[in-house]
Amino acid sequence: MKKHLRNILLFIGLIGPGIISAIAGNDAGGITTWSVAGAEFGYALFWTMIPLTILLVITQEMCARMGVVTGKGLADLIRENFGLKMTVFLMIGLFIANFATTVSEFAGIAAASELLGFNRFLVVLFAGFFVLFMIIRVNYKSLEKAFLLMCLFYVTYIFSGFLAHPNWMHVAKSTITPVFSTDKNYWILLVGIIGTTIAPWMQFYLQASIVEKGVKMSEYIYSKWELIIGGIVSNAISFFILLAAAATLFVYGVHITSAAEAAVALEPFAGRFAGLLFAIGLFAAAFFGAFILPLSTAYYVCEAFGWESGVNKKLHEAKEFYAVITLLVVPPMIMVLLPHVPLVPIIILAQVINGLMLPIILLAIMYLVNNEKVMGEHVNAKGYNILCWISFGVLTLATLIMVGITTYQFL
Repeated sequence: MKKHLRNILLFIGLIGPGIISAIAGNDAGGITTWSVAGAEFGYALFWTMIPLTILLVITQEMCARMGVVTGKGLADLIRENFGLKMTVFLMIGLFIANFATTVSEFAGIAAASELLGFNRFLVVLFAGFFVLFMIIRVNYKSLEKAFLLMCLFYVTYIFSGFLAHPNWMHVAKSTITPVFSTDKNYWILLVGIIGTTIAPWMQFYLQASIVEKGVKMSEYIYSKWELIIGGIVSNAISFFILLAAAATLFVYGVHITSAAEAAVALEPFAGRFAGLLFAIGLFAAAFFGAFILPLSTAYYVCEAFGWESGVNKKLHEAKEFYAVITLLVVPPMIMVLLPHVPLVPIIILAQVINGLMLPIILLAIMYLVNNEKVMGEHVNAKGYNILCWISFGVLTLATLIMVGITTYQFL
């Protein structure tokens, strides 16, 4: 009995990195992608949920294991094994992508605040400075608890899904039966949801937070289960976002281009409460993203150049770490408030750069996790490695297609 209680307490103590990094993938851009997918194609993309969960868990498991075994972040390992030039190239690309993605997070905060009846200028300014205050003044343990609390706000999408009154038999059938379409927009959204489920910054944040949390190899089994739960919970949230849009907007032929439009459009069909919950969820997701994107960027930039990093460090102990965070918060916050700033091209730029970076990052992960000099006896098993390479191939193909389509449409 004591052993079981000890195991449960160990598991609870290690909750954080896996759940936070997975759920944070459902940021403002992710919610928009899932909402548009449901509105345009109804239940047709529900079959992606199970394979996407597997892809997410596999990718994050490798990064978590590397963090536990080496005690180093992903950027640290890339610098040591691929050299400084390669590292600088990746860091510049990822910094630009994360900067642009953070702009979209603050744009989501602005849109959601207006839907909820608040002044967008005051809310965006408060959100930005609150993010800086929390990261600079609060230690990692407390900040992690705050992030887990933010994750709870995603439950609003579950309620929105139920309030949409879907045909549950149809939902169950669509989840286990792949449906394909000749419509090019179907394929655009398919690769889009893959890209929003597994982004480069998620892997850097996860590994860095595993290291900062100090997870030991003897405790890794609990972190592994947390990763699995995080992947399932994250895609369950995506499932209900898709469900809310499919059961209402698709049925009535309502077309949308953003999550904010989805929140407004839901009201006539699912009620004011459903629309309100969707808007609250958008605000929480964008606010969460405004924390995680700057934090993950600061982690890997500082790791790459050997600078001190971590929210447990004082401001004078990790000046570069907090400088990077400030650069990722203040300018994006201001850009969203300025008139005539071309937000759409900025967000598209983020998608393109992330799409180009992800295959390179995944290849680096596969090399590192199979390198005995790095991982010792904890390299991938042969059978598991086959599954990982298949996952790598699927993700690479999808992201490159997304880059091609996005670039073609924008040009």
